[in-house]
Amino acid sequence: MNAPKVPKNPPPLPAGMDNPWYDYSPFPARPRLTWPRNARVAFFVLLHLEYWELNPDKGSHRDPRLVGEFGSFVPDYRSWTQREYGNRTGIFRVLDVLDRYQIRAGVAVNALAAERYPYLIEQFKKRRYEFIAHGHSANRMITSKMSEDEETKEIAEAIAALSQAAGVRPQGWLGQDYGESQRTPQLLADAGLDYVLDWPNDDQPYAMKVGRKFVALPNQPEWDDVQQLVLRRIAMPRYPDIVAEAFELLHREGGQVFNLSIHPWLMGMPHRIKYLDEALRRVERFGNVWHATPGEVARHYMDTMME
Repeated sequence: MNAPKVPKNPPPLPAGMDNPWYDYSPFPARPRLTWPRNARVAFFVLLHLEYWELNPDKGSHRDPRLVGEFGSFVPDYRSWTQREYGNRTGIFRVLDVLDRYQIRAGVAVNALAAERYPYLIEQFKKRRYEFIAHGHSANRMITSKMSEDEETKEIAEAIAALSQAAGVRPQGWLGQDYGESQRTPQLLADAGLDYVLDWPNDDQPYAMKVGRKFVALPNQPEWDDVQQLVLRRIAMPRYPDIVAEAFELLHREGGQVFNLSIHPWLMGMPHRIKYLDEALRRVERFGNVWHATPGEVARHYMDTMME
């Protein structure tokens, strides 16, 4: 049966969760989702490789909460170099920790980062990480203020830049700061992608109505380091507890997905990296876990749960 055709630019909708991209699906009424080797939970790490523009275009948009400690001004060398720290120094501490636990991460790379950091791209390729398209830069978020042509172009350019740098075409998308317009899922599917990481409304993947197989893959901001430590100002020592407590419950429930989002400019600092190590050490204590990349989780769901 063909999926219903969804307009690229659906009309404005009421506030709340109502939208044309998926059906409401209460968890107890769903068919059972199983993972390879009957694992209790699927686990993936989502690493961010981002470039912050020192002088972004005046028409660009970003999450208004993310400002420097001393306000918003341009050029903001302090905030810019703090983020650059992650790609010069912090990233290598993070990679050492991920290597220690033999984790193959998915790495979300925006177009400008793909062009500027070939050394890091090679480090990811050597580790067989999965590359995920992540927009233009950390300063530019897709919003409803963009025209359809502008959004289509931004998606295409992000995919092309990463494909050229990595030598492989990405199959997934993470919007900068979860940014989307009302038409983004359809445009991502039209661009040939298979899944999106912008919809944190579930602990399992689910199908989106875009005319072909396309998956919304959970990416919980609750466990994202920036969301926890910068925006919510949770005390750093609580980080391993939050990760372990969430993982324990999802493992007990079965058939769920747990992901850990990491920004090297934040978690790669000398006083923080030990907490990432501790969090992964506590996760490692659980048996019967499918360690996968985001794309492997999305593909398994499409192959086993979608007609």
